Amino acid sequence: MRYREIAAALRERLVGAPPGQLLPSEAELSSEFHASRVTVRRALELLRDDGLIDSRQGFGWYVSTERVRQRLEGLGTIEGQLLDRGVRPERRVLEFAFEPAPAHVRAILDRDDVLRVKRLNLADGQPFAVVTVWCPAELAHHLSRRDVEERPFYELLDVSLLGASQTIGADGAAADVAAVLDVPVGSPVLRCERITTDVSGRPVLVSEHVFPAHRTEFVVDLPLAAPSTTPSGLRLVE
Repeated sequence: MRYREIAAALRERLVGAPPGQLLPSEAELSSEFHASRVTVRRALELLRDDGLIDSRQGFGWYVSTERVRQRLEGLGTIEGQLLDRGVRPERRVLEFAFEPAPAHVRAILDRDDVLRVKRLNLADGQPFAVVTVWCPAELAHHLSRRDVEERPFYELLDVSLLGASQTIGADGAAADVAAVLDVPVGSPVLRCERITTDVSGRPVLVSEHVFPAHRTEFVVDLPLAAPSTTPSGLRLVE
């Protein structure tokens, strides 16, 4: 049958393909194999049944991958959690600059000048997050590009930390983020803002984390509280 022939051809292409890699769209495959979209989809579903590929709205089809999972029960780094699972984490600094703080960061840190670091996080060589961190310049004057590529800010700042608050929402990948994460423009992402404070409660770090939704997930243990079906912390965004 035609769909089995297409599935066999695609199966050969998948040998050695990196996890999370996107496949051509169904329309492109239909044109390439001179077959209907229904036939192509049936071939893709056959490969999905074999566990080789998966799909998600907004991404299309991609090579199956185990998601990067981060637990949110305490302040820590996702790199540490990945190492515990035997996954090799890596940071690549894309931008490193001392500059005036943007308005929203100035409002949080109450500082006019900051160090801004933009980096790409990888797990076993595959991108899973674009992270931008802003830190008051007076706390970061001793830091170099190499420092922030090799170690987390939590270990580099000469202050004692109290904790952090993190807000997670859904978004679509902007062109610059999509290019770095190797996902389609507008595809689903998780956008997190984290505000880290010192022991006095003063904000010392503001960070934005953008994760491709098909490669990442967050896990939170919810203690039993007042009877409700709504997770604590959930709020509506106008």
